[in-house]
Amino acid sequence: MSDKTYGFETLSLHAGAAPDPTTGARALPIYQTTAYVFDDADHAAALFNLQTVGFIYSRLTNPTNAALETRLATLEGGRGCTVASSGHAAQVLALFPLMSPGAEIVAASRLYGGSLQQMKNTYPKFGWTAKIVDADTPDNFKRAVTDKTRAFFIESLANPGGVISDIEAIARIAEDAGVPLLVDNTLATPYLCRPIDHGATLVVHSTTKFLSGTGTSMGGAIVDSGKFDWSRGGRFPSLAGPEPAYHGLNFYETFGDMAYTFHSHAVGLRDLGPTQAPFNAWLTMLGMETLGLRMERHCANALAVAKHLETHPAVAWVNYAGLPSNRYHALAKKYLPKGAGSIFTFGVKGGYDVGMKVVDSVELFSHLANIGDAKSLIIHPASTTHRQLSEEQRVAAGAGPDVLRLSIGIESVADIIADLDQALAKATSQ
Repeated sequence: MSDKTYGFETLSLHAGAAPDPTTGARALPIYQTTAYVFDDADHAAALFNLQTVGFIYSRLTNPTNAALETRLATLEGGRGCTVASSGHAAQVLALFPLMSPGAEIVAASRLYGGSLQQMKNTYPKFGWTAKIVDADTPDNFKRAVTDKTRAFFIESLANPGGVISDIEAIARIAEDAGVPLLVDNTLATPYLCRPIDHGATLVVHSTTKFLSGTGTSMGGAIVDSGKFDWSRGGRFPSLAGPEPAYHGLNFYETFGDMAYTFHSHAVGLRDLGPTQAPFNAWLTMLGMETLGLRMERHCANALAVAKHLETHPAVAWVNYAGLPSNRYHALAKKYLPKGAGSIFTFGVKGGYDVGMKVVDSVELFSHLANIGDAKSLIIHPASTTHRQLSEEQRVAAGAGPDVLRLSIGIESVADIIADLDQALAKATSQ
């Protein structure tokens, strides 16, 4: 499909998949296999030496997974992609070629609570240090850079607070510092925002969320822009130095703009092993066929619900970047012109206890720890997803005691609003 320019919806349906050449099957097959037969001994040797491209073992790559990788790279405007078993696995896999003991990451303070947990408590076990800064002031990244810095990490649309980072400004600082900018694009999806177009080096996803869209399939992904010079400054020897497992092969010299993606498969998946199940990849491909349609409805519903809650007597505040009153509205118009997503938070009058009562009172909404489902979801982050953080850290992450996070689905919007109204009424009448 590279000889023409296609629209997003067309690529969501066709990129990475074609009718099966053997059977004519129009749907992508699920290659539920662990290994693949080699043509002969020379073919096997060439595959293991990375002298030819093909399938060896499904921990490294699989045809169903490869189709998903092609589709994601195409939609994000990237050069290559690696899928993983979950969004968190993708984040570890993304940093693996960049980091070494003593290396540092500069990360935004408003991230998903699990990501902050990784940064603060898990990565130090690898000898990696995370410096957490307020991304609302991009120069904070510049002030945090040292000669040990190896990456910047932000979310295009932060979970749960709906914060939008100035990707271009932070990308310029990353470029000046000679380090890649990693952007978690889970909440926005490539339909609403393409971080690579704004200077990001790598884009990570929890494909579990909107890309799959039905709450059925765990997965993660890393999309590489193919634009970073990994030999710059000698900071990334895993990518631009001799690799002992492949007789001193230099990935950047050998594979150029595909170096990062080849390394993620040939070393990252091989040694860390967070492989995505082919069935999950297949379900995600199926979900992505309607990504554009779903995101349109998600955004339209979310805006209507946010406007309603903004005037609700039991609601103290609403944080949704699609509202003109929101401090991130200008950034939303720049980076997410098709809509500000379907995840947002609001504060209930009465704080923690009332928030807990609301989630116990909903009927249409599902109270669970996920986002990006076609069905509407609700959670009280302070008692669940951000519970491991201190009170101060929860407030900094936009998950204070009065906060409720909504993931607005694609139901009839009047039904969504009615359910919130009755839950708020019950929670505040007791």
